Amino acid sequence: MTDNEIDKPELFPYSLCLRIPLPSSRLAATAFGALKVDAELSPLVSRRLSVVDDSVLLVDYSATTNRMLRVAVNSFLDNVKLVLDVMEHLDVDVFSSSSSSSSRGIPL
Repeated sequence: MTDNEIDKPELFPYSLCLRIPLPSSRLAATAFGALKVDAELSPLVSRRLSVVDDSVLLVDYSATTNRMLRVAVNSFLDNVKLVLDVMEHLDVDVFSSSSSSSSRGIPL
């Protein structure tokens, strides 16, 4: 399937646009880098991932059926959750707030 075919709405009539804001441009770039390596496996789904406004992940999904769209978006959101959890627990200044530090038992 060519890029021109992917852009045709009659081939991919179901679509969804997600905007995922992150606290900083560094975190957005890190999340983008981690998420972009996993290409969409199904030829029935098209995904475009980019960073806008320096700290917002923009994800455009298009699919041939509503079911394929739902499955692809659910899988992607699971990956987003995993990336955010890893950044929160392993990066030094990701979501710096006293509530997240306190909940992990780390003294302030």
